[in-house]
Amino acid sequence: MQKVGPLVLLGILGFALLFALWPSGKAPQAQTGITLQDVQLTLYPARDPEAVWRFAAAQVRHDPVGSVTDLSGIAGGKRLLRQRDAAGQLTGAETLDATVQAPSLSINGQDDMVTPRAQIRLVKECADLALEGTPQTPVKIEQGYGFSAPRAVLDSPAVSGNIYDLRMDFQFNVEQASPQSNWGWDPDATETCRDGQRVPL
Repeated sequence: MQKVGPLVLLGILGFALLFALWPSGKAPQAQTGITLQDVQLTLYPARDPEAVWRFAAAQVRHDPVGSVTDLSGIAGGKRLLRQRDAAGQLTGAETLDATVQAPSLSINGQDDMVTPRAQIRLVKECADLALEGTPQTPVKIEQGYGFSAPRAVLDSPAVSGNIYDLRMDFQFNVEQASPQSNWGWDPDATETCRDGQRVPL
């Protein structure tokens, strides 16, 4: 009998340990982050201190663990440039540089944005870009640089066409384009861009 007691105790401890470690499958998952409805979001990217982004979103969810903010139901997306005086001080005035329409946006810890697709208008150039991503390569907006997409349809007063594997900066310079792209200057253009508006030549 003296040998049975320790064996029984050891068996009970082993069973308790097994029960404690056995995955339940019904245990609630730990939830992190916060979800807000009907949000006006302003983003001041550290890598692009001259720019301000503003969005209205039906829902914003922030995950602090992954440092990702997801926006859905987006309206009024725009990029503005902050104005400085002759001494280099911010005046408080802002100039509209670009507008963005997208079904959703994910903003990572570096303030870069990804989306399945987007419509971007570069105001100064009167250029409209329809950007299409893929599940593997979404449309990306990089702070301090510009944007990239597997496919873009460009429409502007002087330049138009289809561009594949596009990388373009916010100054309307195409940094990368696949050889399969079909785009270029239109020698027969009938419009020009003036103060952000298309006007006849």
